[in-house]
Amino acid sequence: METSTSVGVTISFAAGILSFLSPCVLPLIPSYVTFVTGLSLEDVSRARRIALVHSLLFVLGFTLIFMALGATATTVGRLMGYNREWVGRIGGVIVIVLGLYLIGAFNFSWLARERRVHVTNKPLGYLGTVVVGMAFAAGWTPCIGPILGAVLTFTASSADLNRGLILLLAYSMGLAVPFVLAALMIERFMHLFQRFKGFMLWTSRISGALLIIVGVMMLTDTMRLLTQYLQPFTPEFLRSRL
Repeated sequence: METSTSVGVTISFAAGILSFLSPCVLPLIPSYVTFVTGLSLEDVSRARRIALVHSLLFVLGFTLIFMALGATATTVGRLMGYNREWVGRIGGVIVIVLGLYLIGAFNFSWLARERRVHVTNKPLGYLGTVVVGMAFAAGWTPCIGPILGAVLTFTASSADLNRGLILLLAYSMGLAVPFVLAALMIERFMHLFQRFKGFMLWTSRISGALLIIVGVMMLTDTMRLLTQYLQPFTPEFLRSRL
């Protein structure tokens, strides 16, 4: 893994966390936890092992879909790889537009239209939880759509399959870690949510600002310069493994 990939992993992980904190994902976390476990909120807090198993299977489901999307984006990037510089520039413009959308600079009705996959009755057993996770990944927009789209655009610009899979795995983990923690500490999560829900609008703005920065870096090829700048600060024992 190159240092540039390490920077991309950090950005992708942060993007996953911001997706979790988005205004139309965060409020529904308790519903997802109870749905995939089949338990009430009170029972979830007492059956941590069940909550852990089902939350990990839910994570597995959406991770499989996100990594498949990453592989597809990388393939597209490879097909256009003969003009990699323009792929990066066009991708940068797309990411900037998505960032401006998230901060509220303008509105696209086709992005705002809900495309959730509704699973009214979860399939039985552990496999059903994986299926629900895959449905979440396949259809939950517009909240994670712009952020995920930016990560996929960034992935396509690399045209490297291994790097693309790593970036989408990092994005998945950014979404997965807080979800698993919320499932294991659902009462604490509910308390924090009630306390900070008034600040959720800022999540979209912060996400948009992050995407604009990344888009500008893609457009100006600053990512490569940042990689060169950070190289001397990378510990030798890590550098030998990058």
